Amino acid sequence: MTEQTSSMASPGFIAAFREHADADGMMSFARFMDLALYHPGTGYYARRCPRIGRAADTDFYTAASLGPVFGELVAAACVDLLGRQSPDTCTFVEIGTEPAAQGGGGPSGVLTPGTPGLPAVTHPFAGNRTISLGQPLAIPPNSIVFSNELFDAQPCHRLLRIAGRWQETGVALRSGALKEILMPGLSPEAQAVQHRLPASAPDGYRIDLPLVAVRLAAEISAEPWAGIFVAFDYGKSWPELSEDTPAGTIRAYYRHRQGNDLLARPGEQDLTCHVCWDWIADALTANGFEPPVVESQEAFFVHHAATALSRLTASEVAGFSPRKLSVMQLLHPGNMGRRFQVLWARRRRPPACGS
Repeated sequence: MTEQTSSMASPGFIAAFREHADADGMMSFARFMDLALYHPGTGYYARRCPRIGRAADTDFYTAASLGPVFGELVAAACVDLLGRQSPDTCTFVEIGTEPAAQGGGGPSGVLTPGTPGLPAVTHPFAGNRTISLGQPLAIPPNSIVFSNELFDAQPCHRLLRIAGRWQETGVALRSGALKEILMPGLSPEAQAVQHRLPASAPDGYRIDLPLVAVRLAAEISAEPWAGIFVAFDYGKSWPELSEDTPAGTIRAYYRHRQGNDLLARPGEQDLTCHVCWDWIADALTANGFEPPVVESQEAFFVHHAATALSRLTASEVAGFSPRKLSVMQLLHPGNMGRRFQVLWARRRRPPACGS
């Protein structure tokens, strides 16, 4: 195993790690990732500082960073997905990782940007609600439940093939530094999907299991609501994860640079993992959704927001206006068009109580 060791953790994070580690000073990688992202004192998403945008002191940008165009296209596509159902019967509910608008004030979202100076997106829905991760899932009976890069920000279990066996890796505190280690055995969560792991994978193959993302999708879809589920994210099918990504998919982002040092500066850099679209789809169908559809971001907008795209293009007569440039970044295969996918699904009635 190629080990990672980092001594760049802050004293606050080291204290949190010691508090949550087992008697041997170790924990699973999933537990470490949860601390690094969501610990209330030192977690990356708990910090009140800019993370998203193009400024030098931010770490990454998302489609929502491109201004209101993304929200306009999302709203138009959701109206299309509703079909004959009037949009004014549905509440648009966005579930996100951000605790609130980065500049302070109330929560922001794709229809209500938190960036000063950007207008809210005009929409035809009955209302617009933003739920931060960790808040109660108060979803109205008729809703469009939307997320943008929510599921890739959930903790993942790391497995490594050694001597023909799958072993789980974790993180330990040794001599004041964080170090990647092998766990004594598979965690209960990994054991539950052990039957799905490829038996013929070569030694050294890594699989990052996005199990928390699947559990979150199941929790959202188990709530008593009907309507449309729409998730923008980056992910792969289970065959791709188990056969075509030998180095795993967890990556770190810091100051707009992607890195593989996952133990560096915990709480100060973002950690992401590709979702497994097959498993997300299974969680939705188990709760009464019609078979989900996965499309590239480019295809999703072309198929479901074509009228809005045509209207935007016709109204922006300048050759390369800012709004046109935003559309190009959202749709172009070399930018976000193919790198991100959209899973959407419909449920016509809420799940029965106790199901």
